Amino acid sequence: MRITILCAGKIKEKFYQDAIAEYSKRLSRYCKCGVIEVSDGPDIQAEAERFLARMPEDAFIVTLEIQGKKLNSVELARKIESLGIEGKSHICFIIGGSDGMADEVLKKSNFRLSFSDMTFPHQLMRVILFEQIYRSFRIIANEPYHK
Repeated sequence: MRITILCAGKIKEKFYQDAIAEYSKRLSRYCKCGVIEVSDGPDIQAEAERFLARMPEDAFIVTLEIQGKKLNSVELARKIESLGIEGKSHICFIIGGSDGMADEVLKKSNFRLSFSDMTFPHQLMRVILFEQIYRSFRIIANEPYHK
């Protein structure tokens, strides 16, 4: 399976970069995982155009949204597993910028996922998403990690 994380902005803080690098390394035994960064701003429409231009055409699109469906870790693992069983070998998770996502991007979404009713900085959300994807693959493989 291939996982793409399409996101607005760059990670500047070394501690976030280190965490992402660690989870990327761990994930490499389960899937091919990559990040596509688009510049954020200056407005939501400009950002949407950059997202749409870089959105993989063959991917199942998952947008991260406060209003999306909340899943626990096991449910997310089962969602990823069922997509693979259905023949969807590429999942693209999209993390919008601080102003959210334009309707044009949201319309391309195959699944809207919420991690919480709270708002997180998109740099931190990227780390959380990497960790949850890693946890999902451990659950799918029936390997110890999830508690």
